[in-house]
Amino acid sequence: MGVQKQSVSFTDTAYRYAKEFVEAGEYSNVSAAVSGELAKADRDRERSVLEAELERRLSLPLDQWEPLGDVAEVTAGSRAHLEAMTKQH
Repeated sequence: MGVQKQSVSFTDTAYRYAKEFVEAGEYSNVSAAVSGELAKADRDRERSVLEAELERRLSLPLDQWEPLGDVAEVTAGSRAHLEAMTKQH
């Protein structure tokens, strides 16, 4: 991940908000707080889009659902992964 050094200006309110994260120990400095919170906002936006799409698909009538095939085939990879994890412990 690259780092771009920039000089930015904040309103007093925005700066206090970022500084509160630092004072609470959530980030080491204001720059990390801003970067971290921007990344969090991006993840939250992506999660909202995914949730909206899931809601849209779940609201479809059953006759519009696409068959997935055999359940054992759909979950085979996950089951193998869990089994491998169990053997490691």
